[in-house]
Amino acid sequence: MTRPSVAIITLGCARNEVDSEELAADLARDGWDLVPDPQDADTVLVNTCGFIEAAKRDSIDVVLDAAELPGKVVAVGCMAERYGEQLQESLPEADAVLGFDAYRDLPRSLRKILAGEHVPSHTPHDRRRLQPSAPVDRSADLTVLPGHIGVRRRLSEGAVASVKLASGCDRRCTFCAIPSFRGAFVSRRPTEVIDEVAWLVDQGVLEVNLVSENSTSYGKDLGDLRLLESLLLDLAGTPGLERVRVAYLQPAEMRPDLVRIIGSTVGVAPYFDLSFQHASPEVLRRMRRFGGRDDFLALIDQIRDVNPAAAIRSNFIVGFPGETPADVDVLVDFLNRARLDAVGVFGYSDEEGTQAVDLPEHLDADEIDVRVDLVAGVADEVMGQRAAQRVGESVRVLVDAGKTQFQGPEDGSTRLVGSADAAVVVARVVDSEGADLVAEIS
Repeated sequence: MTRPSVAIITLGCARNEVDSEELAADLARDGWDLVPDPQDADTVLVNTCGFIEAAKRDSIDVVLDAAELPGKVVAVGCMAERYGEQLQESLPEADAVLGFDAYRDLPRSLRKILAGEHVPSHTPHDRRRLQPSAPVDRSADLTVLPGHIGVRRRLSEGAVASVKLASGCDRRCTFCAIPSFRGAFVSRRPTEVIDEVAWLVDQGVLEVNLVSENSTSYGKDLGDLRLLESLLLDLAGTPGLERVRVAYLQPAEMRPDLVRIIGSTVGVAPYFDLSFQHASPEVLRRMRRFGGRDDFLALIDQIRDVNPAAAIRSNFIVGFPGETPADVDVLVDFLNRARLDAVGVFGYSDEEGTQAVDLPEHLDADEIDVRVDLVAGVADEVMGQRAAQRVGESVRVLVDAGKTQFQGPEDGSTRLVGSADAAVVVARVVDSEGADLVAEIS
């Protein structure tokens, strides 16, 4: 019999990339051929993103494009989980819309779809109420993780790969719907993470990016609030691994030992991906978050006391309900003083099911655009200045990725001058181009 074929299109964040590789492994075990070109596939699996409005529009466009191809098209991922039947009704071009609970039986579902059978679309539910938080209530194989399968097959040959630390989030930020469809925070066991990293290194990976919705919470549901610190030290000693990087750190949960380990441990990238979101204390309270400009600057000072060269990145939401011009001034002042290496600026948009939708004093869309342009302009200047300050520094560059230890997957890149004779080279920064670096191989 002819083996069925499937192409997987991944949208959204690094967590989705890991989900896709887990699904790829499960499909391959079931006898499916994984093909890179959707045009050649019997089935196109679109792993959607449902985080913000722009991401949802992109997901819909990709599903519609895939529907014009010869094969079947099935939507999975966050948008499918979040909207399910509603998405299927508004997007009849998709042959099915399947949520996280369908992942463990996905090969059989896809075979049914290929045979012309109807597979019911996902019925959405609030996942925060489905998963226990106490360690004693959890199954040993972590089947409580939404969509988690555990074995993965790489869909790319790059030197950088992501590994999930956990699934879900226990925070209740007023602008974010992720907990409702990703569920409560559930950590993976350290041994599982360590084994997966070792497997990735065997596949040629040199840098591992640890991801979750909130990495500083890792281990709290396992009874150890300092588990991230010990895990980073264990992973830093993995033979063949150039470095481990950790993403999505909550500023209010940063601890001195965690700052020290990330900032000064050989094998751990001195890179702090801090989720500031804003700098005005008043706006942050409306977001149901903690801190403000002074707290964040103190944390940055603490980081740079440990390692003056450490990289710091963050994202900011501009135009949140009730944000005043004075709040924007606070944010601009913070950016100028913080000297961040990488900055993402996003305009606020309502997300159904979040508390921010019902907050008073929503801003006009045109005003939000003006403020985004202002803050983004400041951010670009700051990033350029920070890159220029790195001239003269010695860096270790992944040749395949064009990244130093100070550059994460979503940041600038490094152009090498000279002939590289290894996968990782030591180079000296000789110039900068905006947020990007130019480095001469030593």
